[in-house]
Amino acid sequence: MSKLLLKTLRDNPADAEVPSHRLLVRAGYIRRVAPGGFAWLPLGWEVYRNIERVVREEMNAAGAQEVHFPALLPREPYEQTGRWTEYGDNLFRLQDRRGADFLLAPTHEEMFTLMVKDIIGSYKDLPLSIYQIQTKYRDEARPRAGLLRTREFVMKDSYSFDLTDEGLDESYEMHRNAYISLFERLGLPYVIVSAMSGAMGGSQSEEFLSPMEVGEDTYIRCTNCDYAANVEAVTTPVPDDIDLAGLPDAVVHDTPKTPTIETLVDFVNADPALRHSDRDWTAADTLKNLVVNLKHPDGTVEPLAIGIPGNRDVDMKRLEAVVAPAEAVPFGDDDFKQYPALAKGYIGPGVLGLDNATGIRYLVDPRVVTGTTWITGADAYNRHVIGLTAGRDFTPDGVIEAAEILPGDTCPACSSEVEIARGIEIGHIFQLGRKYAESLDLWVQGEDGKPATPTMGSYGVGVTRCLAAVAEATVDDIGLCWPRELAPADVHLIMAGKEDGPQRPAAEQLAAELEAAGLRVLFDDRVKVSPGVRFKDAELIGVPTIAVCGRGIAADEPTIEVKDRKSGDSADIALADAVAHLVQTCTP
Repeated sequence: MSKLLLKTLRDNPADAEVPSHRLLVRAGYIRRVAPGGFAWLPLGWEVYRNIERVVREEMNAAGAQEVHFPALLPREPYEQTGRWTEYGDNLFRLQDRRGADFLLAPTHEEMFTLMVKDIIGSYKDLPLSIYQIQTKYRDEARPRAGLLRTREFVMKDSYSFDLTDEGLDESYEMHRNAYISLFERLGLPYVIVSAMSGAMGGSQSEEFLSPMEVGEDTYIRCTNCDYAANVEAVTTPVPDDIDLAGLPDAVVHDTPKTPTIETLVDFVNADPALRHSDRDWTAADTLKNLVVNLKHPDGTVEPLAIGIPGNRDVDMKRLEAVVAPAEAVPFGDDDFKQYPALAKGYIGPGVLGLDNATGIRYLVDPRVVTGTTWITGADAYNRHVIGLTAGRDFTPDGVIEAAEILPGDTCPACSSEVEIARGIEIGHIFQLGRKYAESLDLWVQGEDGKPATPTMGSYGVGVTRCLAAVAEATVDDIGLCWPRELAPADVHLIMAGKEDGPQRPAAEQLAAELEAAGLRVLFDDRVKVSPGVRFKDAELIGVPTIAVCGRGIAADEPTIEVKDRKSGDSADIALADAVAHLVQTCTP
């Protein structure tokens, strides 16, 4: 360590929000270069390469072949698939000195498709799975959490090419199983959840999430069955329609001093004439209507009105997943001025819809079915309508899955209750279908001699994100704690004694013998560094086995202390047996 490019820090960096970011910086693994960009120091690069090695080994074992593309790509293929526009502001665009447009690749579907188009000509060459481990670029608006959300990151992306949908199912399952093996080797806890495909396109889609509170992905899991889904992919169970016969008429009432759902519910329940016939009104009986602008990649802006039960808020991730590639932005004061029929805070269905006064498209939550009655805005200040009935008094233009999911909601699979959890996305697999093959005119000669369009799958692993996720999953109160296969060394060897004492020569000899035995040794041979600092650094750096050449070296029968970083357990081992003991400890 005396010659290692390493500087540990006692204090947390001011911009670090999550444990992995704080400790990777403090332990000398990474350094921030720019927002969303990090440099790797030797220890961090060693861990990264170990993760990359595991990823490569698992992909090779699954039968995929490795290729490599540049990160700087021409505009034209992305124009053909529409993604030059669809990616919007997330895409890094640039021009060369001749004015030709290029991009820094966020993903490489187009390139893989064109490579196969160039080389593969017959069904006999399929199925085919190819992959790369490559740096990606996305112009994140708010990079955060260290390596968890960056502008430059490394992904393993692989693609399968099959002649039939049945073949795609087999390739998809092959990659799914490879991912299970991969994440188990990395020591990462994971759940597999249904997901949305987003800008990637395609049909079936699943995410591998590592359950952690610092994760940006929210998912639900059933308390009874094995259903699990990212909130963006959750489908709301639709209640049955209610017979309209006998339902009371809707009535508009003055409702002063009711600026919130809570005050509105209290107001109507306090008036016997307005109370529900057999129970109190609740927030879930109110219909909250809000308007957003959809900003499309081509620059056009479209207003959209959304109606949801008042006990819920709009989940912006769910909304954006539905309207992608458009971006949902709040409706501002200037927007309201363009639509005088909208009474801010009292918007009701009466003016919403393509055929009504505003002409604004109106989509509602799936729970708003025919016969459901609501308290909602009456399109006038301090006025609400009570008993407004869907299918009789208003008809929306359609439905939208945009309301937040709440603990206790109904499971779409078995009707039990669901619970909410958070996780880090570490892998994502898609059945892309023929979208990219058709856009880029990829075809092969089929068994019947006629042209056939292959169907594709796309499978991604966030390599750098996995490193942060492993750090998050294994940290404790004193530092990092790497799984052995990923650690930057097998043994962290500490020399704890006077500079002229017997500890230094004993530690130097032990380090040489351990390396000769095939172990990777991080040897703390620094001078003028106190034992306390050495121990603290060893705990911070997180090598799984710590060996200390200390006072035991001076005994008649010299010993070293061997400590397990994770459990804290330690034992004195005879120096003569130290190499054999450590080799056995560090060998799977």
